[in-house]
Amino acid sequence: MSRPELVLASASPRRIELLALVGVTPDRIEPADIDETPLKDETPPRLAARLAVGKAEAVSARTPDAVVLAADTVVAVGRRFLEKAADEAEATRFLKLLSGRGHRVLTGVAVAAKGKTSVRVVETRVSFKVLSDAEIAAYVASGEWQGKAGAYGIQGRAGAFVTRLVGSYPAVMGLPLYETVNLLGGAGWRAA
Repeated sequence: MSRPELVLASASPRRIELLALVGVTPDRIEPADIDETPLKDETPPRLAARLAVGKAEAVSARTPDAVVLAADTVVAVGRRFLEKAADEAEATRFLKLLSGRGHRVLTGVAVAAKGKTSVRVVETRVSFKVLSDAEIAAYVASGEWQGKAGAYGIQGRAGAFVTRLVGSYPAVMGLPLYETVNLLGGAGWRAA
């Protein structure tokens, strides 16, 4: 019996790299375009889950015979969300806020197949060292912050800022692998 087509509802190169680590290659990449604005009083875990489900279901509606995988990562300091920084000034503000303190990275992963959607949210606690103005300026100048929740990518230069991580490193990169493989298996899709 042939397995269904796997569609990744994300254009993130990091998610594609992470999937390859566990032998998963999407048949197609079809990014979802949904409104990612947090709802009033929405908690970080609920936002991560809602966005992952929304992306999976938006793409699934266009590809009903496929298994659709989607994810969304939210960085939170308390109840404050740090989304993707719009510009260098906002990236600098985010990094100053993260400097010398802990924050949460919540990654929602959803799989939609045969009219059913399953979702898991993985929370990872990350602590940063105290960052100097020069370190922040150099990181912002590198451009690595672009397109990343919280204005940093742990897999790059910002990895040197991390003093402690409790949880899933791949989830901080954008895709919790254990949960992803289990959700795909539950939807009847297994790596060859």
